[in-house]
Amino acid sequence: MNSPSDVRNNRSLDGLNFFLADVRDGLGPYLAIYLLAVHKWDPASIGLVMTLAGIAALVTQTPAGALIDRTRSKRLVVIVAALLVTAGCLVLPFIHSFTWVLVTQALSAIAGSVFAPAIAAISLGITGHKAFTRRTGRNETWNHAGNACAALLAGGFSWLFGPIAVFYLMAFMALASIVAVALVDASAIDHDVARGFNPDHEQSHEQPSGLALLLSHRPLLTFAICCGLFHLANAAMLPLVSQKLSQIDVHLATPLTSACIVAAQLVMVPVAWLVGAKADDWGRKPLLLAGFIILPLRGVLYVLSDNPYWLVGVQLLDGIGAGAFGALLPLVVKDLTQGTGRFNVSLGAISTVFGLGAALSNGLAGWVVEAAGYSAAFLTLAAIAAAAFLLLWLAVPETLSADNVPEQQRREQADDTDGQGQPEHGPIP
Repeated sequence: MNSPSDVRNNRSLDGLNFFLADVRDGLGPYLAIYLLAVHKWDPASIGLVMTLAGIAALVTQTPAGALIDRTRSKRLVVIVAALLVTAGCLVLPFIHSFTWVLVTQALSAIAGSVFAPAIAAISLGITGHKAFTRRTGRNETWNHAGNACAALLAGGFSWLFGPIAVFYLMAFMALASIVAVALVDASAIDHDVARGFNPDHEQSHEQPSGLALLLSHRPLLTFAICCGLFHLANAAMLPLVSQKLSQIDVHLATPLTSACIVAAQLVMVPVAWLVGAKADDWGRKPLLLAGFIILPLRGVLYVLSDNPYWLVGVQLLDGIGAGAFGALLPLVVKDLTQGTGRFNVSLGAISTVFGLGAALSNGLAGWVVEAAGYSAAFLTLAAIAAAAFLLLWLAVPETLSADNVPEQQRREQADDTDGQGQPEHGPIP
């Protein structure tokens, strides 16, 4: 039975994931709408601000992970980052110059880069390795619920009060995340376990592995390439769908795109829950392969019809692929780096790789659309996604080991053995 402290920590982590859901992704399209509609910026300037802010986030992912590995003030790091994001949101209505908007958005992007590794580290430090799977699934479930809720509120408040309302909504969510992380019991976080050390070893004698070891870790590097290819294929699909919807019916494009985003997030909620519930039973790789195979399937399905409701329906499959990927990413990285003390820096480095893939995706898709049309762009992205699936299938091993399986499950497996002491259903995959 969970103690009151365990219940409080779990609920605090639920709240942290819910409120940070939209904050960690930044203002994104809402900033573009505000600058275009209110300040009459030209699209080139808007794109430059968003690109430079994205680069700032990209280059700080790995240092952010290293910081989270090293610090024992993880809650304080989250609080400071959330305050920076809050300040960046609240000051936007009062500044108009390109330089100041760029500075605020770059700082917010840099601050936001600590949220993902910090949440993963705090969760691992509280639950330990064996309960981390369920906690990660629960984290992602609340994250996607928060994204869907924030998108609905942003749409409603923007309609009622104008684009500026989104900034105040995001500032409120950032402040609420501060309350949530402050309620986490600091003494419950094992900072050695949180950075990936093995809890069964004597912590005082362990030192983090050298970064050179990670750079020569073939399964980790191969998995990073798979993640980069996945996002190279995935990031441009929704923008391409939005563009096609605009060509079909400009009045339906915005509401249908919003419906795509909200509905996909709602699909991700049960997918993330399923990963948390079953990844220790079924293994990581089957679930990852299921998520990866959805992506080339989506790319092919998009070219079969221009019907707007068909396009929206196909986009809902993103909830399966992205939902599985988001929940499994920290689990696979944790498995591959357990005992190294480099969990969070590895998570940050892989986030940098797939962030680079996402950043290149729209440029690649736009170039193909210009050269050969939308169908060719979707099929190109589908081919990249198929390559990611094949690489994952052939070159990345199952990362779940007996050390990662909860004690209760091991006892159940022990009861299911034959008289020779051998499992009837084979070893753990």
